Amino acid sequence: MEDVTRVALVLLAAALRLPAQNLLDDGWDHFYNLEYDPAIADFQRAIAQDPNSPDLHNHLAEAVVFKEMYRNGALESEMVSGNNSLLRRARMNAAPETRAQFLAEVGKCLNLCDARLKKNPNDSTALYAQGIAYGLRSDYFWVIEKSWYDSLRDATSARKAHNRLAELEPDNVDARLVQGLHDYIVGSLPWQYRMLGFLVGFHGDKEKGMRIVQDVAQNGKLDKVDAEIFLCALYRRENHPERAVPIVQDLIRRFPRNYILRLELSVMYSMAGDKVHGLEAVEEAARLKRDHAPGFDRMPWEKIYYQEGSIQFWYRDEDRALENLKKVAAGIENVDLNTGAYTYLRIGQIYDMTHRRPQAVEYYKKAIAYEPQADGAAQSRKYLSNPYNPR
Repeated sequence: MEDVTRVALVLLAAALRLPAQNLLDDGWDHFYNLEYDPAIADFQRAIAQDPNSPDLHNHLAEAVVFKEMYRNGALESEMVSGNNSLLRRARMNAAPETRAQFLAEVGKCLNLCDARLKKNPNDSTALYAQGIAYGLRSDYFWVIEKSWYDSLRDATSARKAHNRLAELEPDNVDARLVQGLHDYIVGSLPWQYRMLGFLVGFHGDKEKGMRIVQDVAQNGKLDKVDAEIFLCALYRRENHPERAVPIVQDLIRRFPRNYILRLELSVMYSMAGDKVHGLEAVEEAARLKRDHAPGFDRMPWEKIYYQEGSIQFWYRDEDRALENLKKVAAGIENVDLNTGAYTYLRIGQIYDMTHRRPQAVEYYKKAIAYEPQADGAAQSRKYLSNPYNPR
């Protein structure tokens, strides 16, 4: 009888642990498949079970801010535009409640970490969560609010926390992701940004940063998926899209409901000079949408038209590109502001390429009026006085 009771207690304890882990597993599955509302709900339920876990508050903050980035189109790369600056994307207009919720969760995490570190300065769990919290807030300031100073300051604080963690745990590969990204970003910035007080003496190193992100993508545990996603973005930025293709393919296998990965695959192929596979990847995304595959009903057809039209634009198939981009323009309300501005820009460029200057000017003006701060609008302003020439 005693043995039976002991077994029952063990099973009960296991049952009590399972929901929290299941919530995290389900939450991350939703997160990486672009299902942010259920991910947020899962992380909120996990916090209700363990409100003093700093990591859980980070998870919720990350889901909240990525939902905003997804809404604004910031999770998707543009086709090669001739400008790949880290500083060009327009500021987003996050809803006040989104900003408040995100900053509140980051603040809760940092407060919990501070309390733990006062008791034990070598608390590795707190150092890891602290670095992630500062990193998330840095990303928010960088991508959402375009507050460069605040972003770089928080990124430097994140690096300090994870530097300390790396000293305590030299074999902790995950602790090096923040260091790698910090090295890469600072090494990519114009010199005037590196003159900020908290960056004096630190110049960054793009190549070193890339190697670190590669190591975490290959050998990391907690941050492996994030490192793979970051690595794809860095390969694209450094003009090595062919190196991103197998990574994106593996991410698609693991997160099949994430339609952005399908579109990114087409971008990588196209940038690598492989028009055939680029268009095939777009057609596969279209097939999945026609078949109502899980996750693909929420992908607007305009995303397909834009991707296909962009590839055709770069491979000088002007007639087909114009046909697809006009479809996007007809449903412009179904795409994010960045894609919309680029759509009008590309149509204007095609009209310039085919010697229809009045129509070109008309669409450049549409791009500017649609979203004045977008990169597509900035490029359109140049072509109002000087016609686009692809050379």
